[in-house]
Amino acid sequence: MRQSQVACVVFFMETHSVKGINSYHAHVYYGGSTRAAAARLRDQLGARFAVELGRWHEGPVGPHPLAMYQVSFTTDVFASLVPWLMLNRVGLTILVHPNTGDEVADHAANPLWLGEVLPLDIAYLRASTS
Repeated sequence: MRQSQVACVVFFMETHSVKGINSYHAHVYYGGSTRAAAARLRDQLGARFAVELGRWHEGPVGPHPLAMYQVSFTTDVFASLVPWLMLNRVGLTILVHPNTGDEVADHAANPLWLGEVLPLDIAYLRASTS
């Protein structure tokens, strides 16, 4: 191959329509020293957005390795809520994932992480959805 030639490889990947996203979850992780910050964030989320606030889990639950609470929201809230979380997460780690009906893909292949990426127990999801 001459220097002026460029090798080009094209991969065709299957694409998915965003119409397959039914809603979203945000999982807000916290520890003993960050629980108060997580509580303030939770109060602000409930006051500012049309969300459903899940219960507090004080330790690992399901595929989640740390204490957390879940925030459920519709697709039309995503564009305002997620940028707000980016700027106001006060150092907390947050997992945002779509709900498409495929829990494994939603958590493993299609998540959005704000802060540290945590190791989820995907084997738990595989076992619970099979």
